Amino acid sequence: MASELMANRRRRARIATSDAEIDRAVERARRLREGPLVTEVEYRPGPGLDLIILKLSDGRRHLLPREDLQGLESGTKEQIANVEIVGGGTGLHWPELDADLWVPALLRGVYGSRQWMAKIGRRGGLARSMAKKKAARVNGKLGGRPKRLRA
Repeated sequence: MASELMANRRRRARIATSDAEIDRAVERARRLREGPLVTEVEYRPGPGLDLIILKLSDGRRHLLPREDLQGLESGTKEQIANVEIVGGGTGLHWPELDADLWVPALLRGVYGSRQWMAKIGRRGGLARSMAKKKAARVNGKLGGRPKRLRA
C-alpha cells in the first residue's frame, strides 16, 4: 500500500517541459544578465524617510522608500540593513525578515504583490495636501466628475 502511494506521488510530480519552453526560459535569463544588476545596497534610515539605495552595474543609483517595500514594513533598522544580493544581482534577500524582492520589478516601480501595490495606491489616494485641494477646486469649477449616463 505504501509503495503504491509513493508511486502515485512520483507520477503526479512529473512535469513535461518542451524544448521550446526551455529555450524561452534560457532567453529570458540571458536578457536579465544584459540589464542593470545590483552591485551594492545601502540603507539610509533618517527622520521621516528611510531609503534603500541600489547601486547598479551601469553606474546609476536607484532610491527606494523602505515603507513601500513589501516585507520590510515591520523590520528594525538592523534587520533591514542586513540585506544580501542574490541571483548575481537580480534579487535582494533579507534573511531575518524572510523577505525577497526581484530587482527588475523594483526598477519598474513594482514593490510587491498586486494586493500590496493596491494598498500603496489607496494610501496615496487618501493623502491630503494643498496641491490636491487646489486641483479638486479647479476640477469642480470645470463641472466636476462627469455624470453617469443611465441606460
